[in-house]
Amino acid sequence: MIPTKRINREEALYLLQDAPLGELARVAHELRLKRHPERVVTFVCDTNPNYTNICVTRCRFCAFCRVADESDAYTLTPEELAAQVKSAAACGATTVLLQGGHNPQIFLADWLAYIKAIREACTNIHVHPFSPSEIIYMAGQEQTSVKNILFRLKDAGINTMPGGGAEVLTERVRKLLSPAKITCDQWLAVMEEAHKLGYRTTATMMFGHIETDEEIIEHLLRLRELQDRTGGFTSFIPWSFKSGSSPLSREVPRTANPAKYVRVIATARVVLDNFAHIQSSWFSENVTAGQLGLLAGADDFGGILIEENVLRKTGFAPKISLENLLLIIKNAGFKPAQRNSHYQIIKRY
Repeated sequence: MIPTKRINREEALYLLQDAPLGELARVAHELRLKRHPERVVTFVCDTNPNYTNICVTRCRFCAFCRVADESDAYTLTPEELAAQVKSAAACGATTVLLQGGHNPQIFLADWLAYIKAIREACTNIHVHPFSPSEIIYMAGQEQTSVKNILFRLKDAGINTMPGGGAEVLTERVRKLLSPAKITCDQWLAVMEEAHKLGYRTTATMMFGHIETDEEIIEHLLRLRELQDRTGGFTSFIPWSFKSGSSPLSREVPRTANPAKYVRVIATARVVLDNFAHIQSSWFSENVTAGQLGLLAGADDFGGILIEENVLRKTGFAPKISLENLLLIIKNAGFKPAQRNSHYQIIKRY
């Protein structure tokens, strides 16, 4: 039965831990259809190039970052990055998710140069850059406020922000996974400031490592609370930890199983009653788990990635064609549609 009132902490934990998965998925699916009765599943065609792999944060789950003197460390010029994006645009990409981490040799002028070069090379591509952690790091680099950094990016035409760097929003987890990165309160504060300035952002969660179920629920409730105040989140995007060759893999050589992934998707749809969109990903999990997520509350299927480097460094690099993506969505009983970063439909299939 569809809940008639907002789910509280104890009820949310029951859904995540003990509710029969079939019944939970059914309720979540009903809630999804109530919000999106047209049975459309959206996706984006995007590319995720990294302008640098040099990062001083050294998160323990990351196999991608390098220190400056390593042989395979790099920082792209604006022209090199723009050439990569132009190549992806020629293959159909409409969005570039731009992230690079925390490189002490990169400043705001470099960010603005990257944006300018991309816009000049690809006039129609949407630039979707820089997570809250990067925003705070850049504010420190420039010795200015987060608000000023966001204003400068807005003046450069940026109006969306990815929700990367959230991991799990409890301090216990963050101190163990990424002690040099921003705190939970800082991540949420950047998002709130961005929402006040008119940015639309995603919210993410990376689970399946050292967190508890109680901490997953805490993460969802903190997102819900902020969304109540601002309404600025477009979607919630969970994915499971990929151990690969990251430092954390030696201690946590696992990822969440598909059943847990589907349960997280369904629980999120019930708990996040103020989020319009929940994403289930063929890329971060696998096609079957992603497809099941569409039947458990999700209405978005991620994207066709032209380029992705971070997960690839863990040894996880799935590929899919547009034709296969459309078939997977249709076989689950839905109508596929391509969207942009504002979740506006730009093409129906």
